[in-house]
Amino acid sequence: MIETLSKNIFLYASQSKTMNRAAKKWGLRFGASQVVAGETIESAVKAVKSLNDKGLVCTVDHLGEFVSSREEATEATEYCIWTLDRIAESGVHCNLSLKLTQLGLDIDQRFCFNNMRRILDTAAKHRNFVRIDMEDYSHCQMTLDLLKELRQEYENVGTVIQSYLYRALQDVKDLKGVPLRLVKGAYKESPEVAYQEKAKVDENFMTIIKEHLLSGSYTAIATHDHNIIAKVTDFVKEKGISPDQFEFQMLYGFRKELQIRLAEEGYTMRVYIPFGNDWFGYFMRRLAERPQNVAFALKGMFSR
Repeated sequence: MIETLSKNIFLYASQSKTMNRAAKKWGLRFGASQVVAGETIESAVKAVKSLNDKGLVCTVDHLGEFVSSREEATEATEYCIWTLDRIAESGVHCNLSLKLTQLGLDIDQRFCFNNMRRILDTAAKHRNFVRIDMEDYSHCQMTLDLLKELRQEYENVGTVIQSYLYRALQDVKDLKGVPLRLVKGAYKESPEVAYQEKAKVDENFMTIIKEHLLSGSYTAIATHDHNIIAKVTDFVKEKGISPDQFEFQMLYGFRKELQIRLAEEGYTMRVYIPFGNDWFGYFMRRLAERPQNVAFALKGMFSR
C-alpha cells in the first residue's frame, strides 16, 4: 500500500510542468547527478568514454519534455543532429535515444516525421542507430505508425515495447525484424490498457523477450532485475541463440557491478545515459519504478 502510494506520488510529480520548471533552476540536485550525466553533450561523451573503457557500450538521450512549440521542437532536432556529429567526432561507441514528443509529435505529426528524417539521415551518414523511446499510452500508436513509415526508408531506427501493456505481445509480433528495446514500463497507465500486478508484468516481459528472440530479431533486454537476466541467459543457451542477436541494457548509475560482470561474461551491455537540464520527469519516473531507487537518491543527496 505504502509502496503504491509512493509510486503514484512520484509519477504525478513527473508530469508536473510547474515542478519541472523549478527543477531546471535547481540544477542536478537531490541525487539526480547520480543518474543524469550532466547538462551538456560534453559531459555525456565523457561518461560514455569512461564506460567504453570498461567494456560497455552506450546510448545517450538529451532529456526534454513538455515541448509546446515548433521552435522548441526544431531546437531539439538540431541538438540531436549535433549530438550524432559529436559522437562521431569523439569516436565513442554510442547510439542515440530520443522522444518523439520532444520533436513535435503533439504539435504536428508530419512536422515530427520530417524532423526524424533529418536525424536519421545524419545517423546513417555516421553509420549510427537511433532508438525512439516509447512514452505514455496516448502516444503508443502514433509512435508505431511513425516508425512503420520511417522503416520504409531507414533501417537504422527502432523503438521500445513496454511489457505492462496488454497489446505488447501483438506489437512485438507485428514488429518482427525491427530492433526493439523491451522494457517493463515506467508510466502510470490505467487497468484498461495495462497490467497492474508486478507478477503479470514480469511474466509478459519474458513472453515478449522470447517471442522477439525466436523470431530472429535483434533484441535489447532492458532490466536491472537479475532474475530476469538469469532467465534470459538460460533461454538463449537452451535455444542456441547467438550473443550477437541481443544485448542487455541498464540505466546510467544503476547496478554498475552487474553491468561490468555481464560485459566480462561476453554479453553486449549497453548503458542508457541521459543528460540535459530537463531532467526532472526522468528522475521522478526512476524513483517511482523501485523503492530502492528512493534510498539510492537520498544517499546521493546527503553525500554531496
